Amino acid sequence: MLKLLRRQPWTCRRCLLQQQRALANRRLYYNTNATAGIPHNVQDYTVAGNEAAKRNDDNTLRMIFDSQPFWREFSQRKSGSSAGLLQNQYLTSPEGFLKLASVSLQKCQEIMARVLEVSTLEGFRRLAKDLDRLSDLLCRVIDVADFIRSNHPNPVIQDAATQAYAIMFEYMNVLNTETRLNDLLKRALADPEVTSHWSREEKITAEMLVRDFAKSGIHLPMEKKKRFVELWNSISAVGFQFQNGMESKINHLSFSKDKLRGMDPMLLDRMRRFTSVRIPIDGTMPNLALKSVHDEEARKEIYLASRKASNAQIRRLTRLLELRAELAQLTGYQSYAHMTLSDKMARSPEAVNKFLLALNSNNRQNTEKEIAKLDALKLEDYAKLGQGKPPFSPWDHAYYVEKYAARHDVSRKSRAISQFRSFFSLGTVMQGLSRLFTRLYGVRLVPKETPPGETWNPDVRRLDVVDESNNHLAVIYCDLFSRPGKNPNPTHFTLRCSRAISPEEVSEAALSSDIHPNDGMATGIKPGTNTLYQLPTIALICDFTTPSPNSSEPSLLSKHSVQTLFHEMGHAIHSVLARTDLQTISGTRCATDFVELPSVIMESFATAPEVLSLYARHWQTNQPLPEDMIQTMRLNHENYENIQGAMDNEAQIMMALLDQAYHDSSPLNLGFDTTQIFHTLYPKHATIADPVNSQTTWQGYFGHLFNYGASYYSYLFDRAIASKLWSNTFQDGKLATDREAGERFKNEVLRWGGGRDGWECVAGVLGDNHPANANGKLAEGGEDAMMEVGLWGLGQSRSEM
Repeated sequence: MLKLLRRQPWTCRRCLLQQQRALANRRLYYNTNATAGIPHNVQDYTVAGNEAAKRNDDNTLRMIFDSQPFWREFSQRKSGSSAGLLQNQYLTSPEGFLKLASVSLQKCQEIMARVLEVSTLEGFRRLAKDLDRLSDLLCRVIDVADFIRSNHPNPVIQDAATQAYAIMFEYMNVLNTETRLNDLLKRALADPEVTSHWSREEKITAEMLVRDFAKSGIHLPMEKKKRFVELWNSISAVGFQFQNGMESKINHLSFSKDKLRGMDPMLLDRMRRFTSVRIPIDGTMPNLALKSVHDEEARKEIYLASRKASNAQIRRLTRLLELRAELAQLTGYQSYAHMTLSDKMARSPEAVNKFLLALNSNNRQNTEKEIAKLDALKLEDYAKLGQGKPPFSPWDHAYYVEKYAARHDVSRKSRAISQFRSFFSLGTVMQGLSRLFTRLYGVRLVPKETPPGETWNPDVRRLDVVDESNNHLAVIYCDLFSRPGKNPNPTHFTLRCSRAISPEEVSEAALSSDIHPNDGMATGIKPGTNTLYQLPTIALICDFTTPSPNSSEPSLLSKHSVQTLFHEMGHAIHSVLARTDLQTISGTRCATDFVELPSVIMESFATAPEVLSLYARHWQTNQPLPEDMIQTMRLNHENYENIQGAMDNEAQIMMALLDQAYHDSSPLNLGFDTTQIFHTLYPKHATIADPVNSQTTWQGYFGHLFNYGASYYSYLFDRAIASKLWSNTFQDGKLATDREAGERFKNEVLRWGGGRDGWECVAGVLGDNHPANANGKLAEGGEDAMMEVGLWGLGQSRSEM
């Protein structure tokens, strides 16, 4: 399919870029060598080349996030007429969205007409680039419009963006059913006289498009195509109902107050109804009760009730799985899992299961150790009662984790822990990210003033990414503060991708003084070439506390929030450094079970002592984070890992195994029963599981089955790889700021986007001498490689400070 959005759904899924205007009158002028693709005035960063300017940029970066008065002054420096939203020359008014869509649609139709008439060898050799250009024209409208309609506060602009989105989305769907495009691509791929002249990127792009055409049922006869569309629409509708229809089978449970000893008495009084206390099953109350109620029988009753979804919800899930299985069968796949995994690193459900079972085996010894520690606490309780201890059960876990933490959690005993946030203001963390990127990759974040209308909200900060030679690499718009109506989910959007702009496009733009080859958005010359590129333009969305305008205290971040910001910046730096010629494979548009690797690695950087020394400073005194606080963080995390890290890992592994079990071909079998599968799988692989006769139906609460059908394993997979690379390449943090290690990771992983198989990236960064690379096994991928990654384990997990 031509619209390739290869991104991680819960955090990173979108794409945009921007170019500098040449003159104040908003006209572009080109030098006499127009075919070289070089505008006279590419943004000049030479002033940033001296050390004084770099220090000023570093200080400004902190101040624009930490000081409201400074930000107000900084944000008002650039005046004049609007350059357009995101500096897009069309988006100076709501009507501009329809103009952008109209112009882009016309260009798409011209390319489409030319492609469908191709008959010469030269025409076939241009095919991959032509289709990438076609995809780019779709994406430059769809991605921006999709982002703006969800994030702009003005309803008029939201509506205009929605209309532009609908126009291009409809045309994209037409292209995705155009059998002639699929036939031309297949013909080109089969001709050595064509492929021998293609770059690696062109060949990979063509192969991706053919795979996506196959998944869209392009080869089906008309009647089956009609059924294909019906199935997709039904899957979307039923999936939405499943995700948003979670409800418990039982609304509440009633207990005497004595049975709930351990819970807050004032809370119990608020829930009291006559002589009993009613515990609602929906919401957070069951979790609170499971952590605090002393009576095991009460905990058991609450636990089992909270794991029973309504019958209607289970029917929705069953229907969703049946529809997906039929869709896969219709398009010639053995199962929905086979269909989904065909373009992933995993390649097959058999390989995913090998990975998950190896990972579970690696994790099992630690889960048993954790349960043994908790079971010892349970033994103490029953010994005090003079009773024999029953086996450790699922409803015991949260209660005894809480009890263990009360004894051993350093953070609960340390007064200093309350001061941690004071060393992590948003400005110092952004400063730390820039310093880290400079040390690892030779790039930094430079605050940039914006003219009126460039951003969708006055709180948005623009950062330009600049390398050591002062080349402009990318634009990042940071929308990091909470506000009413804003989506609170942290997300990375790539609004326009890296792409080489052809000399023909530059010549076309030169013929009209009103047209910029990148719609006015950021461009730059690739070092060592005369090629003009559209630069990645990225938006980062977070929901950090907005500083009070009457207070000097900045937004202070928890450890979790720091890691979240590092995670999202991991996606951003992937988009920035993957400078590809074709946008189809740019940045995060790689295999979805590989896309989280850079961001998971970044979470480890966030709290490595070597990195903390770069940025953790008290917001008032500027004193560095004291060593005793660093040790407190480390001990607190170790305690978490020792008592629930492995069980948390196992919970994720079991969900991934269940996801695979649900997406095989069994939903088409008579008597398919999701509850039976759940109760067969968990006792076989989990350390503790719901009793088989309990009739729990927890699968009805597994909402990710909709968005991540057959690919829930992906985050675990990237965590396992990240753990290995953190250990090998960065030596568990000892080389966390080492340029050689950073360049290795950049050159083997980040710079490729989707232009290199993920297995080759992993093998390349580990090096030829690593045992996993023996006989090229890892680089080839497959089931053995997946199992190898499972045996690496998951390393450390994230935890809240």
